[in-house]
Amino acid sequence: MQSQKRLLRVLSGEAVWPPPAWLMRQAGRYLPEYRNLRAEAGDFIALCTNPAWAAEVTLQPLRRFGFDAAILFSDILMVPWAMGQPLRFAEGEGPRLQPVADAAAIAGLDPSVVATRAAPIFETVARLRSAMDRDFAETALIGFAGSPFTVACYMVDGKGGGEFAATRLLAHRDPSLFARLIAVLEEATILYLEAQVKAGAEVLMLFDSWAGLLPPAGFQSWVVEPTSRIVARLRALCPQVPFIGFARLSGAAMPRYAAATGIQGVGMDTSMDPAWASQAVASGTAIQGNLDPMALVAGGAAMEEGTERILAAMKGRPAIFNLGHGIVPQTPPEHVAGLMAVLRGAR
Repeated sequence: MQSQKRLLRVLSGEAVWPPPAWLMRQAGRYLPEYRNLRAEAGDFIALCTNPAWAAEVTLQPLRRFGFDAAILFSDILMVPWAMGQPLRFAEGEGPRLQPVADAAAIAGLDPSVVATRAAPIFETVARLRSAMDRDFAETALIGFAGSPFTVACYMVDGKGGGEFAATRLLAHRDPSLFARLIAVLEEATILYLEAQVKAGAEVLMLFDSWAGLLPPAGFQSWVVEPTSRIVARLRALCPQVPFIGFARLSGAAMPRYAAATGIQGVGMDTSMDPAWASQAVASGTAIQGNLDPMALVAGGAAMEEGTERILAAMKGRPAIFNLGHGIVPQTPPEHVAGLMAVLRGAR
């Protein structure tokens, strides 16, 4: 029987109207209930690896806003953490990792332990599946991972921010060594996502937030090809589960990324013209995005006009409403409620 969940219908190629909506980072720091639980947890990794806490954080925005999807509360760096790379989250500074800088460090990474060490995250997915079947039966559950290039950026540079010069330099100076790191990440990502599906995830999303830093040849080698291999392997293992890919700042390469990787939905970042994307991306592929997160902070006319432009461009094709990047901490929750009211009233 065809799913009645709106997000799954869109990812099967149906033009659903109004489009289903969810927001990247919809569970997080803009919600007071999240901040309370984060303070109780004390440590971000402790929050991600406590199934009761992580499931609660995931469900908080559903209770407030009734989104069409929940996305697992976790972090893309839980994969290198699960493989044994030391990771901490410094308050006000973001993630800090012990850099993977040479062949010995790459050899020390062990994809085979991901399923064991990340077991609490899979337990979170199972708890979410049970809770959502009971209380949010029409809402889809999204599992996710970072794509290999973006995760490699943090692993090699050892932190976020900047333009990841050490990672890009390694890819140019020693492409065979960098390919070895990408291969390790592919294997770990496949194991990680397959376990999420087994626990109850219905959609998988791959975040390649730093894809736009690469030149065209690098984009092909380090974004398109690894994503294609991950999608193909998981399609063989979990044929019923659709993929959304988000290659941020990919610009004119985005339609090629969507077509070449075999994904069912493709994310637009804030900079992309949705009218252009609607024409450039194959008609059966869902397009997701792309309201500026700052328009959501501003609210009012800025938010409403931006939303209407996206809706006008997407009408008549498979589409998912979202932001062009993650929701920011200063977003007033009442603006999110206002956005959902605009979307639900779309004609």
